[in-house]
Amino acid sequence: MAARPAIRTPDQRLRVFVSSTLKELEPERRAVRTAIESLQLAPVMFELGARPHPPRELYRSYLAQSDVFVGIYGERYGWIAPEETVSGLEDEYALSGDLPHLMYVKEPAPAREERLEELLDRIREDDRSSYKSFSTPEELAELVRGDLATLLAERFDATRAAASVAAEAADAPDIPAPYSAIVGREAEQRDVLALLTQPGVRLVTLVGPGGIGKSRLAIEIADTVAESGRDVAFALLEAVTSPERVIIAIARALGVRDAGGEGSLEDRVVTAIGDRDVLLVVDNMEHVLAAADLLVRLITEAPRLQLLVTSRSPLRLRAERVYEVGPLTVPAEGAAGAGAEASAVRLFEERAAAVRPGFRVTPENSAAVAAICRAVDGVPLAIELAAARVRSLSVEEILERLDSALTLLVGGARDLPPRQRALRSTMEWSFQLLDEDARAALQTLSAFTGSFSLASAEAVLETVGAADPLSALEALVDASLVASSDRRGTTVFRLLSLVRAYAHETMTPEHAETVARAWIDRYRALATDAAAAIRGHDQAEWLDLLDVETENLAGVARAMLDRRELDEAGAYLWSLYLYLWIGGYLGVVLGWTTELLAIAEREQRPLAMQTRAVAEYYTNAIRYWQDPAFDTAPGMTRSRDLFTEAGDVFGTALARVSLALALLTAAGGADFGRARSELEQSLAEFRSASDAWGHAMALVMLGRIDMLQGDLAGARERFDESLRLASAQGERLGIVIAINHRGWSSFLAGDLEAARRDFTDGMDISLALRHDESLAYGLESLVALAAAAGDVRRAGLLLGAAQTVRRRKGFLNPGAFEFYMVPVKALRDSGHGAELDRAVAEGSELSLAEALEYIRG
Repeated sequence: MAARPAIRTPDQRLRVFVSSTLKELEPERRAVRTAIESLQLAPVMFELGARPHPPRELYRSYLAQSDVFVGIYGERYGWIAPEETVSGLEDEYALSGDLPHLMYVKEPAPAREERLEELLDRIREDDRSSYKSFSTPEELAELVRGDLATLLAERFDATRAAASVAAEAADAPDIPAPYSAIVGREAEQRDVLALLTQPGVRLVTLVGPGGIGKSRLAIEIADTVAESGRDVAFALLEAVTSPERVIIAIARALGVRDAGGEGSLEDRVVTAIGDRDVLLVVDNMEHVLAAADLLVRLITEAPRLQLLVTSRSPLRLRAERVYEVGPLTVPAEGAAGAGAEASAVRLFEERAAAVRPGFRVTPENSAAVAAICRAVDGVPLAIELAAARVRSLSVEEILERLDSALTLLVGGARDLPPRQRALRSTMEWSFQLLDEDARAALQTLSAFTGSFSLASAEAVLETVGAADPLSALEALVDASLVASSDRRGTTVFRLLSLVRAYAHETMTPEHAETVARAWIDRYRALATDAAAAIRGHDQAEWLDLLDVETENLAGVARAMLDRRELDEAGAYLWSLYLYLWIGGYLGVVLGWTTELLAIAEREQRPLAMQTRAVAEYYTNAIRYWQDPAFDTAPGMTRSRDLFTEAGDVFGTALARVSLALALLTAAGGADFGRARSELEQSLAEFRSASDAWGHAMALVMLGRIDMLQGDLAGARERFDESLRLASAQGERLGIVIAINHRGWSSFLAGDLEAARRDFTDGMDISLALRHDESLAYGLESLVALAAAAGDVRRAGLLLGAAQTVRRRKGFLNPGAFEFYMVPVKALRDSGHGAELDRAVAEGSELSLAEALEYIRG
């Protein structure tokens, strides 16, 4: 059966859909069309279509591609088609969705039909609509022209503002939000900041026992350094399970994506840092001390990098300067006023007031507060745990119970240092004070790794039988056993590593297995839901959600491999395909799939056909980007065939797309015929599965072949159709890919203005998506425009900025895709090489925000 012809609007400029009855308002429609075209916009009007499609299908498709809805209403309600209940006029309004609405009503209209009056009543109540009256076509034209100009100005300003905010966010350091204000560490802050300013100091380690406040001090110092304008990155190692994975956490902190690029991740991190003046905080190093050699390499090869490490033990490196973080000052027994100014007392007061507003240290309770602080040796975490009990106990009662707990419990932990015995005993005491539901909830939450969302906490707690998960979680937050903070508008929770370890120890093996199973099943379900949702209108929201859960998503993959749930692990990783691609985590996946195959071979474990197909796909797709000399076509062919045998149509079709890419960039020359054949089959398979996302991707690849073979018109048609499919889904990455390729087809056809519109639109969407690689491609596209216009300085500045984005983010650009190099080479050939190189060097110093400001200036 022949494919249905695509429905396209007549123009690809900003599209204004005009809705009205036809014959009745013909003069008004002509006037509106003229007004729209005078602003260089595209009017989308039914009589302009003249396509072989049913009328309702036509205007539905046109509406889906439009940017603004203009309604013109006179006296007629319009014709109601057979088997319909409303006219096309009302249906167009109903289908206009969230488009900006400009509505115009002709007055006077003495013979206005009743159903039109009812429709207008609803329009007047619609707060999306601008509603105005007119009497002549000329008056209407002026209203439309003015309103559209105002709307465009607002839209442009909003886009610029959003892009500016996104760019600044992309450049901003991702320092953890503190859970509470820092108290009593002024001297330590001054000391460490002074150390970091001393010439020759490359590595400072904050050393102290767990719970002493090393991480909180490091956050405060990182914030202070960032406020001075220096680059800061913060790597959290709490969830890192082995020394070889430390580089992944550091890369993520520096914004280097492990997308499987050429060379090792460690090499790309060194390149990304280069000669930047950066403070890198490495938090919780004590359990991965074997990774110290990595830190040595970083400070050796990155001359302006400085490290601030937190650890319970020194790293014992020659470059290391150790700074001991001790307890807070506690009042001496019998001190006047019970030492109200001691930092431990101030912390107790601050944390107690957080759970019982109005709490103050008074002459009546100061002796008890001081005694509590002494009892826990001034350890901040222990003080916070004790202060959290002020909600339900007096300070005297807290002291009495704490003294009893310490007397009873410390004897069982005499092999620990005194401060650690006090902290462990305080945790034990806090745990015993919880009601049964809260204790069970804390044990359950100990399965989580790093940050997790409320939805995930509730899902796991419900699975293990918690009657009221939210109340239990609130009780744990109140008790300072679980910390909460805000991240991109989402409340996230985290257990301190000491609390997590203690809670886990209190479970029986059977209970721990039940909890682990519930945790794994939660994230398997989340991955399944994400597989479809991340391809649609909510893509950005889902990316943010999954980013919050990244440590747990990775932890579940690790757990399934350790438990030898290999087929389940393969299905899980396949569900996360698009997230792993956009997020730049494909390099991590390569390690997992390689290990999966090695386990199966070493232990003679059978693998499902689907699992082998997934492992082959990831292994070969990622190696394509890592090693340009490696021929991935045989491996991708195996993956395709395995997917086919397993009955996975999507997998088969996607493997064909990747196989075609390998064929187009083969070392022996592009095999256009075979690549086109694979893509045509891929297109048919995606269509048969009603997979619009894959359909759009295959169209882009076919369009690339058309472009490479000189068929620019054919390429443009494919990119237009890909853009329509991606736009209908609201899938932003697909929109960016299609619009950028369409821009290149315009560029190669000589329509530089059309190319400029597409390239800049793609940049704005890439910023909203926070997709670094698309931003690099966008910058390179603008390099081509500047070079084609002979603007050597602009081309060089933008090329330098693009190279910096790629270097700092760890992305490489295979030579076959470097379209911008043709006009750049033309500049060099015309004698502008030295000028270009100077501009490139200058542009390489620009931040992303500065580069975008230059573009829009």
